[in-house]
Parts: sequence; C-alpha cells; structure tokens
Amino acid sequence: MIKTDVLVLGSGSAGLTFALEVAERSKLKVLVITKKDRSESNTNYAQGGIAGVMAPFDSFEAHIRDTLIAGAGLCHEDAVKVLVHEGPERIRDLMHRGASFTKNTGGTLHLGKEGGHSTNRIVHTKDLTGKEVERTLLDAVAAHPRIKVLENHYAVELISEHNLLKRSRKTRSCYGAYVLDDLTKKVHTAFARHAVMLATGGCGQVYMHSTNPQIATGDGISMAYRLGARIANMEFVQFHPTSLYAEGSRSYLITEAVRGAGGILLNLAGERFMVDYDERLELAPRDIVARAIDAELKKRGESHVLLDISHLRDKARKEFPNIYAKCLEYNIDITKGPIPVVPAAHYSCGGVVTDLNGRTDIARLYCCGEAAMTGVHGANRLASNSLLESLVFARRAAQDLVADGLGPSAPVDIRPWDDS
Repeated sequence: MIKTDVLVLGSGSAGLTFALEVAERSKLKVLVITKKDRSESNTNYAQGGIAGVMAPFDSFEAHIRDTLIAGAGLCHEDAVKVLVHEGPERIRDLMHRGASFTKNTGGTLHLGKEGGHSTNRIVHTKDLTGKEVERTLLDAVAAHPRIKVLENHYAVELISEHNLLKRSRKTRSCYGAYVLDDLTKKVHTAFARHAVMLATGGCGQVYMHSTNPQIATGDGISMAYRLGARIANMEFVQFHPTSLYAEGSRSYLITEAVRGAGGILLNLAGERFMVDYDERLELAPRDIVARAIDAELKKRGESHVLLDISHLRDKARKEFPNIYAKCLEYNIDITKGPIPVVPAAHYSCGGVVTDLNGRTDIARLYCCGEAAMTGVHGANRLASNSLLESLVFARRAAQDLVADGLGPSAPVDIRPWDDS
C-alpha cells in the first residue's frame, strides 16, 4: 500500500498548483500520480495564454461580461466573479515563482487579444504559455521536500466505502485510488489520509480530431461518476476553430492569438467569409468561428479553410516562433502564405460538479481544472480562461482543505485490488 496525506491525480496546472498550495500551507505530505512524464498535460500544450485584468484600461466588469457572453447564458455568475477577481493575483503568484511572461520594451506585460475578449488582457509567453506555466510549477514541486511525483501510473478506480473491509453507510467518501504501474503492470492501493484531488483533465481523445494530448481520455470524470458524484454539462465540448490541416499532423493547435494579432480566415476561393457570420469577424468567440468554418466546409464541399497572417510577416515570426517552425515542417511558410486549418475538439466545458472551493458531492474528494464543472465556462469557454480557472480554484481548494482542520485520518482497512 502506498500511503500519503493528500493524493493528487494529474500533473497539469490544477494538480500541481493544489499540491504546492497544500504543502506550503501545512505539514502534509502530497503524492502526485501522473500517467506519463510529469509535464504531459493539456497545460503543457496551451499556446495562447492566461486571461486576467492586468492593465489600467481593463476592468473586472468587462472580463466578467465577456465570460458570460461567451458562455451563452449558462455560466454561474458567482463562479465567474471569483475567477475574474482572484485571477490577477494568481498570475502574479506564478511570476513570483519564476514564470517569465512576454513583456513590452518598457517592462510592462505584453497583453494579447483573443476571440470574445473586448480588450487586450492575455498574459503570455510568446506562443508557449502553457509550457512556461508547467515548467514553473514543476520546478517548484521538485524543490519541495513534502511533494512526491509518481510517473507512469494510472488511476483505475477511486476507493470508497465499497472497498473497505468494514463498510460504513453514513456518507460516501473517497479514501484514495487503485493505481496501475504502467511499467510493471501491477495495480497498487494508494491511500490518502485526508483528501484526494481529481485533476485528470478533459476527454478530447474521444474525438478523431483533437488538440489534446493522448492522455486526455476522460477517465477521471468516469471514476467520479462511478463513485456517485454529479456530472454536468458534458455535452458542451468546445471545438477550437483552427488546428493545422496537414497530412501527418496530429491536430496541431494554431493559437487564437494568431487571429488576435490580425490573422484572417479565407475559404479556398480566397474569400473572407467571417463577414457573413458575425460582426466581430475572426475575433468572435470560438463556438461561433468554429461553426462558421464548419458551415463553409459543408456548403463548399472543401476539406479545410485558410488562416492568413502573411501580411504581418515580421509580427508572425516574432510572436509565433513555434507555430512558424512547426508549419515549416509541413512546407508551410506562414510569412509567405496562409495556414490550412480545420476545427478540432479542444476543451470539455463540463465535468464533475464542484462548489467554489473545489468540493464534490463525495466527502474528501476535490476536483479542479478541466475535469471539474465549476460553472465558470457555461456552454462555451472564453479563450485563455482555462489556465486561470486551474490556478484560482486549485488554490481555493487547498485553502479549504487546510482550513478544514483535517480531523482524524481515514481508516486503512482497504481491500486489495482484485485482478479478476
């Protein structure tokens, strides 16, 4: 049996932030379980950035309004207010931990603009923001003596009263997880004395075309569902309007920021079609742009559309060096011609229902990040609110856990895993 005080399933921005906050606020030991290597997560693939009110020309009210509009009337306004008001401080926390974000010549943050946002508020590290966030959090985790990361391990089932030798019928609680060692193919019992954090990400691999890494298979949400936790809004899967369309490409994401920087969408006849769909043109929310592209493809019988930023040649290479390099692998020079793109499954707006502190219906089980349904995103997530949600609600969950007094540790009479 593997024993720890707090068990974290997932090593993206939500799981790592929660682990750090718990370890720094208490003397608890934290074990992070992750499927592959510790940096393999949707966080690591996030190109665009983190939305936040970081400039004097912006306002909380504007960010809240933009989020509610993008969510098509289905956001929980209390959750959106928490996200927006606490977001800037969480971004500063990352900077204090060593995150390096792109800055202007004068040293102020360079703030990008993306679809659905009424002003520039996207904090970013060129077009590799997620990688920088993940690096920063992993460095902090590696330096903390009370956090251990176990790689190449899969959670296969959450442990509840059903798995105890002496069952209790009082409340449904989570005591840990059975985890598969991918190298030895053995299933071990991971026991958590105080709490389990489910930060397993979304389910993008359900779809043929997805911008998600191969580990995004929705199994964390499934495990919570089998335990009896409420699940909501799973029908709202956001499709990113622009993933690279090229033979041999695994739906490589072309960040929203390309359109924010002035990129325009064209059909294969060279016509700018967004004028027929929305007055915000290429900067309409993702669901509108993705549906517009889909409509064009069906109407014209074409396989893809074009995203052109070649008219901003120097800006394209400077602000999107990794996209520039990736496209060159497919003989596409974004400074000389358009990028072929199609929509791809990108983000699960639904998940395990939680309160504003990350608590689920199951005692001792928290959930954060893309696996959770906090109510922030409604029917469609506003661009760059995902990393923000992970940072804000993971910290709140850690505060809640530590402030709870922790009480007596859970019983340890857990049935061993039965391979049959």
